[in-house]
Amino acid sequence: MVTLFADGAKLLGIPKSVGEVYGILYASKHALALDGIVDLLGMSKGSVSQALKMLRVLGAITEANDRDNIGRKTYYQADIELKSLVGGFIQHQVRPHLENAENHLADMRNLEGSESQFYTERIDKLESWRKKAGFLLPLIQRYLGSK
Repeated sequence: MVTLFADGAKLLGIPKSVGEVYGILYASKHALALDGIVDLLGMSKGSVSQALKMLRVLGAITEANDRDNIGRKTYYQADIELKSLVGGFIQHQVRPHLENAENHLADMRNLEGSESQFYTERIDKLESWRKKAGFLLPLIQRYLGSK
C-alpha cells in the first residue's frame, strides 16, 4: 500500500516521501505519532515531518491527541475521503499553478509581438486549456462535495 501511494504521489508531482507517509497512515488501524512513522518507514524525522506538514495542508490527514494523555505527542491518521484528497490537491496544488499560468500567458503575449501567427495561436490554445481547467475544477470540487 505504501508503494501504491508513493507511486501515485510521484505521478502527481508530489514528493515520494509524502506518498509513503500517507500510505503508512492509510494502512494503519490506529493513528500514529511521528516517531512511529519514522520507525515504520525508516525515514528521517525531518522527511516525515515535512511530509506530514504537506499532508496537513492538503487536508489528507487529521490529527489526534496523545491516546494515553501521558505526553504531548500528536497522532496522525489518514483522511480516506476522496473529496478531501482531491479537493485539497486541487486547492493547494492545481489552482495556484492555474493562477500563475494566467500571468505567464499575459507575459508571453507581451513578448511575442504581432509578427508571429504561430506563437499567437499556441498562446491562444494554452489560454483555452487554462480557461477549461478553471471551469472544470470547481465542478469537480462541487461534485465531490469539497471546498
